[in-house]
Amino acid sequence: MKKLMYITMMAFVLMLAACGSSNTGTEAENEGESASIEEKKTLRIVTDAAYAPMEYLEGDKVVGFDIDLIKAVTEEAGYEAEIVHVGWDPIFVEIEGKTADLAISSITINDDRKQTYDFSVPYYLSTNKILVPADSEVKSGADLKDKIVAVQNGTTGQEVAEAILGVNSPNVKKFENNNLAIQELLSGGADAVIADNTVVEYYAKMNPDKNLTVLTDDSFDAEYYGVMFPKGSELAAEYDKAINAIFENGKYAEIYKEWFGAEPDVESLKAQQ
Repeated sequence: MKKLMYITMMAFVLMLAACGSSNTGTEAENEGESASIEEKKTLRIVTDAAYAPMEYLEGDKVVGFDIDLIKAVTEEAGYEAEIVHVGWDPIFVEIEGKTADLAISSITINDDRKQTYDFSVPYYLSTNKILVPADSEVKSGADLKDKIVAVQNGTTGQEVAEAILGVNSPNVKKFENNNLAIQELLSGGADAVIADNTVVEYYAKMNPDKNLTVLTDDSFDAEYYGVMFPKGSELAAEYDKAINAIFENGKYAEIYKEWFGAEPDVESLKAQQ
């Protein structure tokens, strides 16, 4: 009887040990799975979605070349992207105040901005161009000296206009975004709009009934867009690496061709680094 009880007890102990082993293994497996499925950090990315085809709204969704680009770069860098339309001036407030992690909004890299913000390597080449009615007598920037020019406030388009007409000239009309500047031209309140080539060319192409033409002035400097970060952000170096990665793996060219129907000059962009 004692022997039988002993055998029964031993069997029970072995069963408990086996169960214990099984639970421990399961816990280890679960821990391993948790470690392997790490949640990606979500970054707050701000933009001014009023700059088609670079960034604009379709309903309540932000779309555009910059948006597809930043999604690809953010994924390459190992993060998730939360893209928020905040407007042009708030972009700079959020980045300086570090309430956003980064900004993308056709932002030209220049020395003044680099004093307050950090930038990625350039990802896009742009030049300012002049949008005028097709029958306008304006043929170049020099012809704007006695004209009224509409621009988006705080942009390089404003700087170009003021270089021609003078800083604080009443003939330089400043607007919250380029859409409003173009509407001023269409209503007869301005003789021309100065803005980035992509924006004015896209508008003229998409609105042939407006009878607008785009003028090139070789005296306008080339500009490069960059992703903007708070000063001292560690993300800048990570994004440089990610941008160069999509240059190399063909993802940049794929996005560029989808939006502009042409091959990008990646080597020129890389040369700016």
